Amino acid sequence: MTIRVLIADDQALVRAGVRMLVETQPDLEVVGEAEDGIAAVSEAARSRPDVVLMDVRMPRMDGIEAARRIVALGPDPARVVMLTTFDLDEYVFDALSFGATGFLLKHARPEELLFGIRAAADGHALVAPVLTRRLIERFARGRPRAAPELSRLTEREREVLILLVRGLSNAEIAGRLFVGESTVKTHVARVFTKLGLRDRAQAVIYGYETGLVTPGGHADGGDLGGGNVGGLA
Repeated sequence: MTIRVLIADDQALVRAGVRMLVETQPDLEVVGEAEDGIAAVSEAARSRPDVVLMDVRMPRMDGIEAARRIVALGPDPARVVMLTTFDLDEYVFDALSFGATGFLLKHARPEELLFGIRAAADGHALVAPVLTRRLIERFARGRPRAAPELSRLTEREREVLILLVRGLSNAEIAGRLFVGESTVKTHVARVFTKLGLRDRAQAVIYGYETGLVTPGGHADGGDLGGGNVGGLA
């Protein structure tokens, strides 16, 4: 299937460069551009892209608020990958908390951007490695919040959530738990429904906010080992 991409950036030169890169790929198609956050929301509603590449700092409405509105469009809203030259912690946390699927720096290599588009379309979370360590450190400084809703999960669903938060793919989780990949997908879907999570990016934030997983590889109720929140989840 062709992945439909919307490019939102206030600099025409940046939009042109990203468009040229995306259109070199046979499985990617640019379906629209936007020069600010308001235009991005409007264009996303019109063109129904699979993935939005969203600049953070734009006039009239910033990319984080635009991402929040696009995620709320539903049903089946676009995945939003934030692009910026600024690697400030509050942008990363706010963007992911508001529903963005990924966060990449503009100086990333072309292959990283293309990988990020495909990963987002597949429902995975992708955060630039240089940002990941500080994101985890932010969680480490805070106190875990209460999460009574975790009691809704079965023991197996809790195991799947921990491994997902630690960065393992469905195939890797299946191998770790000695079950089929389709079974893992079912567990993941049930976890998201029970906890009110939209995607893996929100699951990662939830896992660290609640103390289910802690920096350094420890999981509440037992360390399952392997993986990390960085990169692809």
